[in-house]
Amino acid sequence: MKQPIVGFHKDEKEDWVADLACGHTQHVRHDPPWQLRPWVVTKKGREQYLGHELECKICDREVGS
Repeated sequence: MKQPIVGFHKDEKEDWVADLACGHTQHVRHDPPWQLRPWVVTKKGREQYLGHELECKICDREVGS
């Protein structure tokens, strides 16, 4: 289920995590070549992604139960 990003924070390893409107979270690492998310490393980039929807696998599991 797609959920909009409402904020960001860093985890204990200093990796960026998106806060989703549903209350769940999702890592949004920039880790080339596996994950290309250069926007996450700047404040401006993260601000531009507020409202962007990500697939929330936790919500998908809850709905499927």
